[in-house]
Amino acid sequence: MSPLSGFLAVIVFFTIILVAYLTKQFQNENLNYSSFNQMNNTNTKVKKIEKEKVVAETLNGRFAMLGLIAAVGAYLTTGQIIPGFV
Repeated sequence: MSPLSGFLAVIVFFTIILVAYLTKQFQNENLNYSSFNQMNNTNTKVKKIEKEKVVAETLNGRFAMLGLIAAVGAYLTTGQIIPGFV
């Protein structure tokens, strides 16, 4: 196994661990938000939409930060934002 393929295997491993961790955090935040934010409104459809928006925006922000870190890492290692793309 070459050093580059070993490095890529480590990066893929850490990415899988990070996605698993973020998924678990997503589930915990979803449970915390649903138990914490009890509205007096009896319309449950409004609560569900608002809860999903908050959780979706949080997850979207985390993946955006992950993408920025990946772009900076690609630029530092290869000198290109998208390696191999001319």
